Amino acid sequence: MAPTDETGQTAPHASPSATTPPPRSPEPAEGVAGAGARMPRWLPRAMVLAIGLVAAFQLGSWAFHQLTGLLLNALIAFFLALAIEPAVSRMAARGMRRGLATFLVFLGLTIASAGFVILLGSMLAGQIIKMVEGFPEYLDSVINWVNSTFHTELRRVDVQEGLLHSDWLRTYAQNSAAGVLDVSAQVLGGLFRLLTIALFSFYFAADGPRLRRTICSLLPPARQAEVLRAWEIAVDKTGGYLYSRGLMALVSGIAHYVLLQALGVPYALVLGVWVGLVSQFIPTIGTYLAGALPMLIAFTVDPWYAVWVLVFVVVYQQFENYMLQPKLTARTVDIHPAVAFGSVIAGTALLGAVGALIAIPAVATLQAFLGAYVKRYAVMDDPRVQGHRGRGPVPGLLDRARRMWRAR
Repeated sequence: MAPTDETGQTAPHASPSATTPPPRSPEPAEGVAGAGARMPRWLPRAMVLAIGLVAAFQLGSWAFHQLTGLLLNALIAFFLALAIEPAVSRMAARGMRRGLATFLVFLGLTIASAGFVILLGSMLAGQIIKMVEGFPEYLDSVINWVNSTFHTELRRVDVQEGLLHSDWLRTYAQNSAAGVLDVSAQVLGGLFRLLTIALFSFYFAADGPRLRRTICSLLPPARQAEVLRAWEIAVDKTGGYLYSRGLMALVSGIAHYVLLQALGVPYALVLGVWVGLVSQFIPTIGTYLAGALPMLIAFTVDPWYAVWVLVFVVVYQQFENYMLQPKLTARTVDIHPAVAFGSVIAGTALLGAVGALIAIPAVATLQAFLGAYVKRYAVMDDPRVQGHRGRGPVPGLLDRARRMWRAR
């Protein structure tokens, strides 16, 4: 029966929601609020990706450090191939196979280098034998000079006994005997590196067109033209750089030949060629290595001649570094002398002797390649641009004479 109110009327039906409050979910206890929260789906993948990237970076860094020597050898071989590219291309244009042309160029370079080394070695061996045979006389002359200068009473017998029984001589002999294996290993490593460079450069020069086709096949036609243009610029600049080095070697060889001939040092011509080639084509230490041999030969004639050779080598090196080399490089490679000097310093800091050798042709190639794409504008006619602050062009001598004549 429906419920009635006090007046006897039937009361309206009340819904359960109006009378009964909705059930509440139990609140989690403090400290376990995030216990049921799930990990985002992207977080495991991100962690795996981060670990993979770190591992790949470590592996790449290790591989790069292990292959640094091979990469440097390949870089040297590439620039050597660019240097002989004109000669190989000229011979191939006359109908000769490119591989045979490259082999003939390398054969000519090898014969010239071997002949020069054999001639220099025979000269050096003869001078060493002469020095050993004449050592007592040299020692007597030095002792007489010391006695007359410092008023001492030295004798050759006492000096020889002191040298034979000295501790530093024994230590030096022991270290030299122990270091024979190290020197042999370094010589073998140098020969292996030289053969590696020669092999790479041979393939780069012989398969130059195939290499260019392979690179161009990976690029669209517009990019192919840019790659071929960059290749031509690199060949031109590398050839210009070697031409400048050859000129500096010629000037250096003539200058040192004149000095050695004036001093009466034997084998002056061979020593001049040695100084010119070694000082120009062996960077960083080439100058000191080139000057050591003439000093040694000059010492066999007169100790003071060795001092004169040392002074001349130092003075000429400063003249070459700051005057001759920047001007010749600017003319043949077409870069500013300051840029050439800075590129050598930067190349030495980055790659050592290899960087010093290839810095100038690399910078010249980059500069010439970028010069074709950098937009240039006409320079406004301003006195500050022209180098003076006058209001107009500076009148010449003839204009001044005319003005003075008119003023009269």
